Amino acid sequence: MDGKWLIADRDLNEREGLKWLLKSSSISVANIFLAGDYQEFVVLFERESPDVVLLELDMVSKDEWSSFRDLMQIFTPVLLLTSAEATFEKARLAIDLQALDLMIKPFSTAKLKSAYQKAARELQKKISSSGINSVISYKDVSYEALFMEQSAAAEDYQIAAFQTEGSETLPTLQVFLSEFPFKDLHGVFPLSDMVILLFTEHCATAKEQCQKVMRRWEEEFSEPLAIVLYTERSATLSLHQKYLQTRKMLELTYYKGYRQVMESDSINGWVHIDPFLTPPEQREWVDMLTNFALEKVKNWLYDEFLYLKEPYPDPGLVRIRLTSILAQVRRFMKTYHLDEAPDYEREYRYIFNSILYDAVLYRTVQNLILFIQKIFHGAESSIRHYQQDPVERGIAYIEANFSNSQLRLEDVAHYVDRNPSYFSHLLLTKTGSSFSDLLTGIRMKEAKRLLLESSKPIKEISLLTGYQNANYFSRIFKETVGMSPREFRNKKVDRMRKEIHSV
Repeated sequence: MDGKWLIADRDLNEREGLKWLLKSSSISVANIFLAGDYQEFVVLFERESPDVVLLELDMVSKDEWSSFRDLMQIFTPVLLLTSAEATFEKARLAIDLQALDLMIKPFSTAKLKSAYQKAARELQKKISSSGINSVISYKDVSYEALFMEQSAAAEDYQIAAFQTEGSETLPTLQVFLSEFPFKDLHGVFPLSDMVILLFTEHCATAKEQCQKVMRRWEEEFSEPLAIVLYTERSATLSLHQKYLQTRKMLELTYYKGYRQVMESDSINGWVHIDPFLTPPEQREWVDMLTNFALEKVKNWLYDEFLYLKEPYPDPGLVRIRLTSILAQVRRFMKTYHLDEAPDYEREYRYIFNSILYDAVLYRTVQNLILFIQKIFHGAESSIRHYQQDPVERGIAYIEANFSNSQLRLEDVAHYVDRNPSYFSHLLLTKTGSSFSDLLTGIRMKEAKRLLLESSKPIKEISLLTGYQNANYFSRIFKETVGMSPREFRNKKVDRMRKEIHSV
């Protein structure tokens, strides 16, 4: 990537020093032009059309500013600025020009080198976006070989995937990898969410080179990077199959995090887990939240999510399980009217998005713990101001104790410190359901889940949902659902058989 650079500074020693530092760097430069005043700068700029401009901002007078800005906007070079004035006005001018960097004199060699590298990468991005060197196809390997099943390639390539945590830095990563002095590299393939590298079959240092890339990247950038290297040698595997295996490996960053090189010659499948809280787990969460037991919450979440080992559960199921926990937290928020406070509601939505989209599990868990800690403080404040909702607290108590066949309205009313008749009136007014209907609905919901997701006998399901008599349970179930428990379960089996026969 050769480019023309124009360095403009009124100080001769500064100009020569800036030129020497650029020439001694690893950046490929076609020509370097020097200007000592603004008039000389304009002449050289119009004649040479430089790709990168490094200009002392102080040499442009107020009278010349308008024409200078027009010149930069028309030709849009990569622009670096210097100044001896560390003022807001200079910063505003640099922003107005959309300069890549503004360096205040005296500047260090490290700062200059970093600015030069940024400019070189920006120039490469401009070249790529304009269509120059944008078609990437190497010998007999093309993008199609990654995405479409083809016969095994003549050469058994080693494949590595590079991914930054934020997609906005992928163009920078692409330029960085294109400039890195790899050995035995067959090609660089930028994708929408990662960059794929192919090393030749005889490359014996692929892992070492990936580790060097990681070190160099961390020296220059703060954005976390993950690298996976799929090393299985097999003449029977197509490049597409290796690409799919490598992509699957990259999903392990959800558990292992970034800033590391992961190497493997085989991929374990995901383990299936029940993504929803069981009734005992629901009761445990209700108890922990009701008692503001933050340490128990921390230990529960750490044991459940942060001590996992391979083979890992499907990340999608883990995210669903976290939302199931968040549903309990949401109920707790409603109990203390925290959902009506904009700050808490905003943080709740942030946590919800964190669960769905965060790239690393431990960050989601930490965010959730911090959020629960905040709503505990909010709930304590709510208690002090007598803002509890007895209906929400009562519903939470019913959901935690529905399996108790002796559960009565009086028990719930006592828990929320209300008269039974008054609480019954509050319940009907707010939910439209009586205590009996609400309890039956919660029990039937759990019964349907157990019928569909387990092979437990109906008598046992009856006991688990708060009914001592299985016949009475079956009668209530049929009145509520429209069919008997056995018919409900068989309907699922029949549906599965039809799906199998239709394949």
